[in-house]
Amino acid sequence: MTASALRALLASDRVTHVPGVYDPVTAALAVAAGNRAVHLSGAAVSATMLGRPDLGFVPATQIADRASTLVPALRGIPLLADADTGYGNPLHAVWTGLAYSRAGVSGLHLADRVSPERGGHPAGKGVIATTPAAATIQALADQVPELVVIARTDAYAVNGLADTIERCRAYAEAGAGAVLPAGVVELAELEELHRALPGVPLVVDRSEAAPHQPTWTDADLAAVGVRLALHPVAALLAAMRAASVTYRAIAESGDATAVERMPWAAFTALGGPDEARDPDARYVPRGLQT
Repeated sequence: MTASALRALLASDRVTHVPGVYDPVTAALAVAAGNRAVHLSGAAVSATMLGRPDLGFVPATQIADRASTLVPALRGIPLLADADTGYGNPLHAVWTGLAYSRAGVSGLHLADRVSPERGGHPAGKGVIATTPAAATIQALADQVPELVVIARTDAYAVNGLADTIERCRAYAEAGAGAVLPAGVVELAELEELHRALPGVPLVVDRSEAAPHQPTWTDADLAAVGVRLALHPVAALLAAMRAASVTYRAIAESGDATAVERMPWAAFTALGGPDEARDPDARYVPRGLQT
């Protein structure tokens, strides 16, 4: 059902903003705020689980495990997860897709960059040949059809827009439900890509890690075929900033009173109003509660 909801968002005529979540609390907050889809990034899992940057420390199993803890808090909202490069050859990518599907993930995005990444390329990205990248997408589309596959290409920084367009076309023909042309942020270039690929939904990444992010209106983006705008680490960075301020206040003054915080009652209510009032009330007869 959630994959159907994600496909519906891609088939719409509007832009849906997809914020990153990384634990059940942030998942519940995203749902409460009214978001219609959420994202789980490898960078967020690596940071919150290991305290390390996103440099390949986290395997597919850890992404799937974290996703499985988020899905119950999402209450049917689709979860899009980072699948890196598929963690190997097409068979490995299929295994990754099956693990994600079992965890309740609705869709994944898969990159065509060289793994492990090598230095010396623009923006640190090298890309594999189009044919094997398309083969991986086709394997996923054929063997894990319940997942929405979003094909990410990093070709723009290496080979420019023309190669990006050709790769996106090949990936859509291989079965991708949408394409994410990393690094293509100018409206005119997105429009050129949209004209070359009519009917193929576009996804843009609005991550703070990107060096240049023009501010376009949703109407501008929708007109050039963009259907999802990802914000994978915005909430994580905001949470880290808030935590940093709180820890500093406690270290310097011994008190966090001056720091704006969520009220305790609002925090406990994230699990649901009934559980917040009385976690045993649904299952234990009142006379037997201790």
